[in-house]
Amino acid sequence: MKRRPTAADGSKLERRKVTRFPVTIPLEVSWKGADGVPVSEEAVARQVNDHGGLLEMANYPDLGSRVMLTNLLSADTMEARVLATPNSREGVSQGIVVELVSADESFWGVNLQMKKASVELQKLEKSLRTHNVDLRLLKEFRDGVDYMQAIAASVQQRREGHIERDETVDAWLVGERMRRTINFCLEVITDFDAGRITEDTKGLAELLESVEQISQRFRSLLTPDNSRNMREAGMSGQEPSPVGRRGRGDSRGN
Repeated sequence: MKRRPTAADGSKLERRKVTRFPVTIPLEVSWKGADGVPVSEEAVARQVNDHGGLLEMANYPDLGSRVMLTNLLSADTMEARVLATPNSREGVSQGIVVELVSADESFWGVNLQMKKASVELQKLEKSLRTHNVDLRLLKEFRDGVDYMQAIAASVQQRREGHIERDETVDAWLVGERMRRTINFCLEVITDFDAGRITEDTKGLAELLESVEQISQRFRSLLTPDNSRNMREAGMSGQEPSPVGRRGRGDSRGN
């Protein structure tokens, strides 16, 4: 069994020049066995990059075998070569490492592309920090990245079958919009209290009209008792933002 090279301090050296990204992609792996009989086995890609990846599977081909990979999410196929098996390389267990005959990130579908985009955005945020960007702008950037990552995760869950019904997608989208709207309103209140909003602020009339329309529609959904409780809470003199900033867990918990 080949062992990974070590540095002077005894730590393992990384042989890959391109980072692998964690994914969950169902595959079918086909190859010819020792007796020439075609073999097909289900697998799950766990870590991938443009050049190949680590596949988790119960039965696997021999080291050096040529295999045909089928992405069960997209039906795309790609030929690959087996670079490592549990018996050939330290650190490989319950699967194989394959190299695509032709490097192609598109074979792995949107899962890999979303992972790479997320990593690049995180790098950009770190770069912005080093350039002393205004913290308010940095916060807006981070919120945008968080939202993109949440959408990407939901798309991946839908593709993997964890979200099967349109009603579930609708509920998630509505909950996420409600959470973001609450946070947006709290931030606008903070801007108003800080004197950053005046009668000359662009969009003030349009925002007020939109808020009034939302208020009218939402109140029609509430029972008389709930409406009365809301009015009493509004006259109690409490601060307009006692709930604080909402997280995704708060939205899903409703």
